[in-house]
Amino acid sequence: MAGSSFRDRVEAGQALAQKLREYSIPHDAVVLGLPRGGVPVAWEVARELGLELDVLNLRKLGLPGQPELAMGAIAEDGTRYLNTLLVDRLRIPQEDIERVEAEEKAVLATRTRLFREVRPQADVTGRTVILVDDGVATGATMELAVQVLRKRGAEWIIVAVPVGPPGTIERFSEIADQCVCLLEPPRFNSVGLWYVDFDQVSEEEVIRALEASLADRQGRDN
Repeated sequence: MAGSSFRDRVEAGQALAQKLREYSIPHDAVVLGLPRGGVPVAWEVARELGLELDVLNLRKLGLPGQPELAMGAIAEDGTRYLNTLLVDRLRIPQEDIERVEAEEKAVLATRTRLFREVRPQADVTGRTVILVDDGVATGATMELAVQVLRKRGAEWIIVAVPVGPPGTIERFSEIADQCVCLLEPPRFNSVGLWYVDFDQVSEEEVIRALEASLADRQGRDN
C-alpha cells in the first residue's frame, strides 16, 4: 500500500521497542496492551525489552452510525471517559450514548473474563507502565487508559504508539508522563493507512500473546 510505513503490528512493535531502548526503563516496568489491536504490538515491546506483559481491558464508545470514531471509552473497573465537546457539538442524544455504552459493557465483561482466566490483572502500584496501542486517532481510549492507570497507582506512565495524528506526542506528554510516537504524518486520516497488514486481531491472538509472555518470563526466572 502506497504511503504505508509498517508491514504489520509485529514490525511496529519491534520499532517501538528499539526507540524505547533510548530511555531508562526500570527492569520491573510492565507493558500494557490495549486489546485487541495493541496487544501484538505490546507483546513485541515486552519481549524485546524483557518486561512483563498484561492487557488493559477497555472498550471504545463509537459514535452512533460511525462506530470506528470514538466519543468516549469504558474500562473494566467501570471508569468512563466521554468527549463532552464532541457529544455536544454533534448533539448526540443521551439515549444513544446509553445504548452504545450498554452494548460495549457486555462485550467488555466477556473479554475481561476471557483474558483474566489466562492472566490475572498485573499490580501497577508504584511501577512504570508502558501503555501500548497500534496507533491513536481521536485518543479517547488512550485518555481513559491513562486515567485508569493513575487510579490504580502507576508511578510513571509512558504512552507508546507507532503512529498518531500531528500533536500526539505533545498531547500525551501532558496527559501521561511521557509519550513515544514514531510517526505523526501531516495527512494522518486513520491508523490502518500506515500498515500494509492491518487485519483485525482475534481474541485467540490476544490469549496466545499473554500465554507466550507468561512462558517467556517463567523461562527467564528458572
